[in-house]
Amino acid sequence: MILIGIQKILKNSYNENMGTYDLPEFNIPWKKKKKDKNFRFLSLVVSLSIFFGFLAGIFSSGFFYIRINDYLEKLNVTSTETIEKSIESQEQTVINVVKNSSPAVVSIVITKDVPVYEQYLFGYRQKGTEKKEVGGGTGFIVSEDGLILTNKHVVLDDDAEYTVFTNKGKKFSAKVLAKDPFQDLAIIKINQEDEKFPILNLGDSDELQIGQSVIAIGNALAEFNNTVSAGLVSGLGRKITASGGDSFVETLSDVIQTDAGINKGNSGGPLLNLKGEVIGINTAIALDAQSIGFAIPINYAKRDIQQIKEMGKIVYPFIGIRYVLVNDELKKQEELSVDYGILIVDGGAGLPPITPGSPASETELAKGDVVLEFNGEKITADNNLAKILMDYNPGDEITLKVLKNGNAEEVEIKLTLSERKE
Repeated sequence: MILIGIQKILKNSYNENMGTYDLPEFNIPWKKKKKDKNFRFLSLVVSLSIFFGFLAGIFSSGFFYIRINDYLEKLNVTSTETIEKSIESQEQTVINVVKNSSPAVVSIVITKDVPVYEQYLFGYRQKGTEKKEVGGGTGFIVSEDGLILTNKHVVLDDDAEYTVFTNKGKKFSAKVLAKDPFQDLAIIKINQEDEKFPILNLGDSDELQIGQSVIAIGNALAEFNNTVSAGLVSGLGRKITASGGDSFVETLSDVIQTDAGINKGNSGGPLLNLKGEVIGINTAIALDAQSIGFAIPINYAKRDIQQIKEMGKIVYPFIGIRYVLVNDELKKQEELSVDYGILIVDGGAGLPPITPGSPASETELAKGDVVLEFNGEKITADNNLAKILMDYNPGDEITLKVLKNGNAEEVEIKLTLSERKE
């Protein structure tokens, strides 16, 4: 404001004829009236300073704007480059996983003696047999001595012969060692001595998350070996009923749903994470849908592999009770005091709640009891009894926490698991 006032004074005091400033005299009480000859010069300097300061401000603002724009453009370029590098990195990860895993993924060819018929005047008659390829699937090597994990339905026929082909075209005959009685899993072995085979590392399927990237490798349509597809984990804990040839029907619980392309022939192949670890065994597809496939969690297979190595067979522990899972609805219906555990009930077709001769039959367990815990583990929908039993073997001594008659006091019951014969 002071500078503006000075400028107005200078403008009003300018003498155009003389080309000079006629400045007014100021009355200063404590000084004499005096014309300051230096005041004109000072005013001119102040005015010029203001003018050039204004220009400098405009210039610096423009320069700052240009620098900011340059900086933002660089940020944009950096952001784009980061995204591109991220995409390239993920693509390279998939390529590396496939490259490293493929040598351990094998195609399984099923051959069988089938009858040969000839036509004659009144119909057909059999004229001997011939060996013919009748199907195929996939497997992957889990031990250096040639143990291969696959689906049970791939090697279901006891009268068939099974031949394994590696991705390099090597051919081996294989023997079925064991079939899991309750999971669609089987273990076969390559009949080849003094050779170490490449293996796949097994991951932890309990750590899976929906949306996680996965890769499937398999013998698609039993024709295109080591076909690769990629996708996501679409769902967890699914329950499905799978069916196949030879009237094979099996209910599978806790399976992984994925949108990675799985086709006939992919059965038994690995579902891998981006670390190259097997987290599932591809086992089924939804025929009436697109991009809906299912895989058995690898943690279910770890037990089978270990048992084959230690005992040469797959066995399951047995308690000998028939039960239903307790939930809110059953709690209200049966007027129970808890909303978790399993309620011991009568079986269908007149089967008793406690199997005669079973470990449970030697205890005080009875119809109407609610088993709450198994060796300290709470039994729930997410942690059901079948899942808990996967960590145990016949001969293990365990403790059950039981609510007698549904509402009475809690008791602990000890028993020794037996081997399931069904």
